[in-house]
Amino acid sequence: MSDSPTHPFRVHNFRCYWTARLSMTLAQDAMLLVIQWQAYNLARDSGMNVAEGAGQLAIIGLLQFVPLFLLTPFSGLAADRFDRRLLGLLTILLQLATAVVLVWATWNDSVDLPLLFALAIVLGIARGFAGPALSALAPNLVPRAILPTAIALSSISWQVGRLVGPAIGAVLYAFEPALPYAISAVLFCTAFGALALVGKVPQPAMRKDQRPIGAIVDGLRYVGRNRMVLGAITLDLFAVFLAGANALIPVFARDILHTDEVGLALLASATPAGAIITGLWFSIRPLHSQVGPKMLGSVAVFGLATIFFGLSTSLAFSLAMLFVIGAADMFSVYVRQSLIQLHTPDDKRGRVSSVSMMTISASNEGGDFFSGSLAFLIGPVAAVAAGGVGAIITVAVWSRIFPVLWTTKTFDPPPDVVQVDQPRNTGGLT
Repeated sequence: MSDSPTHPFRVHNFRCYWTARLSMTLAQDAMLLVIQWQAYNLARDSGMNVAEGAGQLAIIGLLQFVPLFLLTPFSGLAADRFDRRLLGLLTILLQLATAVVLVWATWNDSVDLPLLFALAIVLGIARGFAGPALSALAPNLVPRAILPTAIALSSISWQVGRLVGPAIGAVLYAFEPALPYAISAVLFCTAFGALALVGKVPQPAMRKDQRPIGAIVDGLRYVGRNRMVLGAITLDLFAVFLAGANALIPVFARDILHTDEVGLALLASATPAGAIITGLWFSIRPLHSQVGPKMLGSVAVFGLATIFFGLSTSLAFSLAMLFVIGAADMFSVYVRQSLIQLHTPDDKRGRVSSVSMMTISASNEGGDFFSGSLAFLIGPVAAVAAGGVGAIITVAVWSRIFPVLWTTKTFDPPPDVVQVDQPRNTGGLT
């Protein structure tokens, strides 16, 4: 038995963590797509036009984003101060309760927009605490040498969930509207059990003489001082915020590409499919050189593919463009998360992860609100195409504001990063 595993899946704790994250993401994305589909159809069937229906999707995104944005700094502090595994378990239970409510309401044909809006807030709260806790937990499970591979595998679990989850939601909804929520409840139970099997994970203690607000400010100050971390985080924030095509997939499925639930499932799964293939490639062949320039290039490709998707009237071409969007996004995620984790001391990872999660929330849920609102004003096609242009402009601007992104060649952290994140107990090898 070796003390230095050569692959993350040889670590018991990481296998359990990976299973938990996969199951939770499957459940989250199955529920979210059905919530969006129900909200859009409720709006259209009540007499709202396409733009007004897109506006309801904007509200869903906003109601998830606001609690995420408000709570994430405090949830990052919680992830550094308390047991990260316990926080993850509590958030899974909250999401499980949401799934049970949706099963009951859908089965009894009592789903309406106010209920969906209220549950979107609950999901935003749960995800606000889950993100920093689970992101900060992962680097404690494996040695530094295989951390980029672990990040790629962790991202794959997330992307597999995004691929299969919407497909589960859309296809099962066609048979019985309550069924995808019931399956989500089962998956949340699976996630809870897997995460509970993760053994005690050591994490460094925070300074006891530091007040909570001071600790939060300390984490924000670290992000502000570290140009690499700040540039990587904000690049994703603005690019994905502007180019949020996924939020409008129900609109494109019903009123532009004129497809049914099967087409909806294909559209929702195309982006994660590209991401999964890219993540699998990096899990086998990790990136070693020119990481910064390649990250910038991948975001530019992301924006260009978004433009083509917005202008497409062909289901096949739209699927191809969403596939490219997912591959480019995964490339960027892999580089960005590796840089952030390896350039951050472990005693600050929860708070830095919370800042990262806050920007991810702003780009995803906030981007959903922005895309839905822009679609309400200028139409969905123009909104998506304009967002792709905005992502390309973001790359050009960030290349000038953060030249360190161009000059970063490898994932190697600077020497002043405290080397405190080597786990003392990886959970055993099998």
